[in-house]
Amino acid sequence: MRVISKEEFLIEVDDIVEQVDEGSVFVHPTDTIYGIGCDATNKKAVSKIREAKDRPDQPFSVMVPSKDWIRENCEMNEKIEEWIQKLPGPYTLIIKLKNKDAVAKNVNPGKDTLGVRIPKHWFTVVARKLKKPIVTTSTNKVGEDYMTSLENLDHSIKAKMDFCVYEGEKEGRPSSIVHLEKEETKVMER
Repeated sequence: MRVISKEEFLIEVDDIVEQVDEGSVFVHPTDTIYGIGCDATNKKAVSKIREAKDRPDQPFSVMVPSKDWIRENCEMNEKIEEWIQKLPGPYTLIIKLKNKDAVAKNVNPGKDTLGVRIPKHWFTVVARKLKKPIVTTSTNKVGEDYMTSLENLDHSIKAKMDFCVYEGEKEGRPSSIVHLEKEETKVMER
């Protein structure tokens, strides 16, 4: 796995976006913790993440290219629009998916909802340039601690990643989950 600094990333951003478009899986920073990502429309790349995390069927969240992407692909109402206005930020909004082809079927198997994020972080440029959502899921196996630095990245996950964009140790927590798919809003701090 190649480790890329923010400075290297900014120089190579177009090449990195092309690698993502071609199916690379990678570790990336966010405004909260590190995540594992790939093109969320690429079923094969999503399967690689499922295998690396040993997470066969739980839904993944996605980092979307824009607020308009959410409006175009998810069911909307006033409550959802209010939460969209809080983005970018440390929230994952669970919304009913209107366009079932917006992500690969194995991103949220058997679900009619999608967790969407726009982190308040420079790395969101990848989704914007790609013009597609990218998977963003924590870099840990189920039940294990999430990654805060390269030193605590699970070795079996590291072996399956193409690259890591690394900006040093993180002291954040995973994003808050905001359930907007039902009538009553439910916020889950993690």
